[in-house]
Amino acid sequence: MTQELFRQDAYLRETAATVTEVGPQGVVLDRTVFYPQGGGQAGDSGVLVLADGAALQVADTRKHKDAEGQPTAGIAHVPAPGQDALLARLRPGDQVLARIDWERRHKLMRFHTSTHLLCHLVPQLVNGCSITAEYARLDFSMTAPLEKEALTEGIARLVAAGLAVEVGAITDKELDANPALVKSMSVQPPRGSGRIRTIRIGGETGIDFQPCGGTHVANTSEIGGVIVTKIEKKSATTRRVVLGFS
Repeated sequence: MTQELFRQDAYLRETAATVTEVGPQGVVLDRTVFYPQGGGQAGDSGVLVLADGAALQVADTRKHKDAEGQPTAGIAHVPAPGQDALLARLRPGDQVLARIDWERRHKLMRFHTSTHLLCHLVPQLVNGCSITAEYARLDFSMTAPLEKEALTEGIARLVAAGLAVEVGAITDKELDANPALVKSMSVQPPRGSGRIRTIRIGGETGIDFQPCGGTHVANTSEIGGVIVTKIEKKSATTRRVVLGFS
């Protein structure tokens, strides 16, 4: 099991950790600041610094899977190619310093929070999502047209408002009583632990409140300049909105 430090503190850039497994899927640690790909958000990259100072480059982060291909409670840090000799030195029990590529992570946090603002501006169900360090996109289940300039202005207004972004949690039972909180048709919040992580933007003003496991900035003002770069009609019932940095 990997302790997911990023769930409560997305600003934590590094942590000391112990190697628990080294295998084909990557390096599994007992705790990490690396976010694994999921919920539409790309996995983190960075380095694992060994005790002698050597740095193993991490190209991606994924959820570790068992022999049947089912996700486990572990997180696999996927090494960049060409590091076989360094990787061979790692053993379970070794101590490392796990450090994310903060500049890239911060872009992911800004974009992910922007997609929540977009959900407020376009109150339709989402049937597709991709959040990278270069762009973010949401696919909305709808037939009506959308205006690029109006959405860009709406995002800018919410960014300038400096709205607080808060991490919280609800119970499975509370979610069952409020199914409309789930705005994604393609990604369902994980169940089983009894508590489901939530993101609330704007306090009780109701700008956005939904289950979400991703990383976010603490205030919308931190997003900076984000614009709608493209709106596409992907099908008769789907409109795609693509975001980029201005």
